[in-house]
Amino acid sequence: MAETPVTHPRLRLRLWLSGTVVAAVALAVLVVPPLVQLDQQAVDLSAKLRPPSWQHPFGTDHVGRDLLLRCVYGLRVSLLVGIVAALAATVVGTAVGAAAGALGGWADRLLMRLVDAFSSVPHLLLGIFIVAMFRPGVWPVVVSVALTHWLSTARIIRSEVLSQRSRPHIDAAVSGGASRWRVTVRHLLPAVLPQAGLAAVLMIPHAMWHESALSFLGLGLPTHQASLGGLVQSGRGSLLAGDWWPTLFPGLFLVVPTLAFAGLAGVWRDRLNPRRRSELTL
Repeated sequence: MAETPVTHPRLRLRLWLSGTVVAAVALAVLVVPPLVQLDQQAVDLSAKLRPPSWQHPFGTDHVGRDLLLRCVYGLRVSLLVGIVAALAATVVGTAVGAAAGALGGWADRLLMRLVDAFSSVPHLLLGIFIVAMFRPGVWPVVVSVALTHWLSTARIIRSEVLSQRSRPHIDAAVSGGASRWRVTVRHLLPAVLPQAGLAAVLMIPHAMWHESALSFLGLGLPTHQASLGGLVQSGRGSLLAGDWWPTLFPGLFLVVPTLAFAGLAGVWRDRLNPRRRSELTL
């Protein structure tokens, strides 16, 4: 007897590991900043670039600030951008995809050409253009990521709506006199919500990497504000002098949580519909 996706030992291990990492990340970003305040503009040149020790487990950066606290604060920014931008992008993508699939005809063609037009511009280039229109801060980065990451969700939701439209219960509702709006709200949208939720979870690590790329380029956030991409950028110059910790630890704080979110999304995808993994991968 074949094992279901959730009872498969390897997938169960991946679920446990990913869930543990995500829970630890959530606990860190929620508990540490209120308990340990960090002056992000403080400078202590006498303690700069100290290697990892009991006093500073991740060492210090180039101006003497504790790197562990800076990484936690930077991870909080990346998670905020990732989660909020993923939710916003999912709402936009779901609305566009559902409208295209439900309306069909010229509306479908127009909306899909809009999606194709946005897709023709590289995400990072469009994100840089959007961020440049605002003052430095977290929310311009959120807007930038959200407006450049709804395209895949729109395509997925449109495809699912078109599939649902051919189901017998939809034909029965239309034959019974239900309006297109009622069919969309009562039948089509509830049917695609699991796919929309999965798309949102899959988008969180993508959005975190996009925010880190913008921060690495020195865009979006003020230079003194901790960001994982900014920490990697500021620490890469120390590699030439043999100081590896200012680059390694911020990189791990970015890679490990994004892999954990991707692992949870993968388990959800396999449980939701194991036969259609390729369609639900962003």
